[in-house]
Amino acid sequence: MIPQGSSAPRVAIAFGGGGARGLAHIHIIEALDELGIRPVRITGSSIGAIMGAGMAAGLSGAEIRDFTLKTVGDPRAVMNRIWSLRPTTLQEFVSGGGFRVGQYNLERILKAFLPESLPEDFSSLTIPFGAIATDYYGEREVLVEQGPLYPALAASAAIPAVFMPVMLEGRVMIDGGIYNPVPFDYLFDDADIVIGVDVVGAPAGEDQQIPRRIESLFGASQLMMQSIIATKLKIRKPDILLRPNVGKIAVLDFLKAADILAMSADVKDELKRALDAAITFRA
Repeated sequence: MIPQGSSAPRVAIAFGGGGARGLAHIHIIEALDELGIRPVRITGSSIGAIMGAGMAAGLSGAEIRDFTLKTVGDPRAVMNRIWSLRPTTLQEFVSGGGFRVGQYNLERILKAFLPESLPEDFSSLTIPFGAIATDYYGEREVLVEQGPLYPALAASAAIPAVFMPVMLEGRVMIDGGIYNPVPFDYLFDDADIVIGVDVVGAPAGEDQQIPRRIESLFGASQLMMQSIIATKLKIRKPDILLRPNVGKIAVLDFLKAADILAMSADVKDELKRALDAAITFRA
């Protein structure tokens, strides 16, 4: 049983990047809800930042699951929301409102697809939260913890070659997973138990299969991020590291939301067992 009250250990969590594979984070949020655990701090990269912001805003795992399946998990709902994003004037199309590869405006997309209850500013979140972005020209990672929320989430999830970079405080930002795919290293000073959730996965395909150009791009990104995670783990590991089964899900396979949740369902009980062991060890 997980102890409650002032004597309970402080738990913090880092949600990792991985595109559609990050829908597996819903199980993690549900498990914490069911255990009555409210993290003292949350960090996230890319899709992990989006999921983490939802939890930090007070949304339950069940609410996030229901909303996900009714939006990105429903092809008709996806088309309706994409249609609402269409440019209405030639000027808007030329200035970036068009749907051309590499020019998708992720902030607009997030506002069309995320719950209306998600606040506009970090200050309205109920749990301290930080989103990781990559400063493209500064060659460094940036932890964003204040200011407008949607631009920060868009910057954190701006996958190169898919979404436009995002300007934050005069700096060009791209996907936070480029520098820090699972940002658990920011949490050690704030918590007794640090959880990291890795949904990067590995390139899909057979050993002799030559990947297509876009598959090669995304696969190379996965290999790079796994290398970063391996290096971080040599320096210091989180108390609990979870790697949900995300199979051969591609980074943009959001329409497979139900499949992703089904194949990764075991991670909920895995987290509960790991937390019980970690808390027992500390007792």
